[in-house]
Amino acid sequence: MEDALLHNQTSLVTHFHLRGLSVNQKVQMSVFATFLIFYVLTLIGNILIVITIIYDHRLHSPMYFFLSNLSFIDVCHSTVTVPRMLVDTWSEEKLISFDACVTQMFFLHLFACTEIFLLTVMAYDRYVAICKPLQYMTVMNWKVCVLLAVALWSGGTIHSIALTSLTIKLPYCGPNEIDNYFCDVPQVIKLACTDTHIIEILIVSNSGLISVVCFVVLVVSYAVILVSLRQQISDGRRKALSTCAAHLTVVTLFLGHCIFIYSRPSTSLPEDKVVSVFFTAVTPLLNPIIYTLRNEDMKNALNKLMGKKERKEEK
Repeated sequence: MEDALLHNQTSLVTHFHLRGLSVNQKVQMSVFATFLIFYVLTLIGNILIVITIIYDHRLHSPMYFFLSNLSFIDVCHSTVTVPRMLVDTWSEEKLISFDACVTQMFFLHLFACTEIFLLTVMAYDRYVAICKPLQYMTVMNWKVCVLLAVALWSGGTIHSIALTSLTIKLPYCGPNEIDNYFCDVPQVIKLACTDTHIIEILIVSNSGLISVVCFVVLVVSYAVILVSLRQQISDGRRKALSTCAAHLTVVTLFLGHCIFIYSRPSTSLPEDKVVSVFFTAVTPLLNPIIYTLRNEDMKNALNKLMGKKERKEEK
């Protein structure tokens, strides 16, 4: 009887209304143009990185293997939310079905959590390469790289299934307005017509704990790397510092959002939408810019791919 009642309550809400970033028409047009440019550049930049790494055999190393995974995830992560937002810009109702909302949440957390684990693995890769260079190819052999890739994708899948399952089991009987331009667990569970205190604790202990722990591990890893760099020669130190600076920039932008959103109860703050924009649109665009502009090997490989002759430095 209780199960039937719960099913009836849940079925009362078949769609959610996304409020978007603004109700002002002129602002919406500006947002549409900006997000469209960001999304197209994100696709071009990240796909180009993946193709370049596959094409250039000099980049067939663990670092670039993980970088290609990062670019693939960024394309998928941005595609989960941005195209829907662009379409909704031209719609007054901005409705999303319950099933589509659940699907969006699943893939959002799948790619987000997988990227968190990937950034942690990339930090470990740099730690071994810089602090234990003689053991690098033994420790980070291709078998280990593939196993790590399988593990981080599996971890992201398990995390996403767990969060999505917690969300869809709740009864939704109105209201149905989400104060954002995409579906996310904290915003959706606030609409449940039942006490969600326990669910919020589980979300914080899941997503929040993963974000904080991985962030601490990353910071400690790069701190150890920076200490190790003090003993190296200037050229090697400069190249390693450039790589670490790129990684830390990505980590701060990405994990900053996760910690801000998922390490507190499901309460709305004015800054949530701004942080969400960086999370879904800006960070996936910055990754190819950061990694290509600060990486001579990638720039040379891109030039070769585009058919440009590499200029030899004259000394």
